Amino acid sequence: MAKAKFERTKPHVNVGTIGHVDHGKTTLTAALTTIISTTGGAQKMAYDQIDKAPEEKARGITISTAHVEYETEKRHYAHVDCPGHADYVKNMITGAAQMDGAILVVSAADGPMPQTREHILLSRQVGVPHIVVFLNKADMVDDPELLELVELEVRDLLNEYDFP
Repeated sequence: MAKAKFERTKPHVNVGTIGHVDHGKTTLTAALTTIISTTGGAQKMAYDQIDKAPEEKARGITISTAHVEYETEKRHYAHVDCPGHADYVKNMITGAAQMDGAILVVSAADGPMPQTREHILLSRQVGVPHIVVFLNKADMVDDPELLELVELEVRDLLNEYDFP
């Protein structure tokens, strides 16, 4: 049976999740597909469907980039979930090289960590034009001043690498 011809009717955007290991990149990716699936714009994908290689499941980390697609009323998105572990930074670079924008996931409980900085630097080096920040795990932080401190640290890091 032949596949239907794909016709692009919306602008296409390549995005991806970047950041330190265990800060919630894959969980955010799964949440995006879950929410967008309620409007028919995506196939709902659970965390374990995104990190599906046996070694990823065994270790509980993303090793290779994972790809999901979704669309909104105005755009079609190809989303790359990048690994955060330092041993797999080459895979992160491969995924980031094609991004129109990145979602930097930072755990509010931990703040910026070594791979946070490295992913911002690599994003700059491969030409990612825009980064937005998703401050994750904020519900685990009771002190509003600590949340503000994490936000300031992330802003400083982004400014250091010329991301407004």
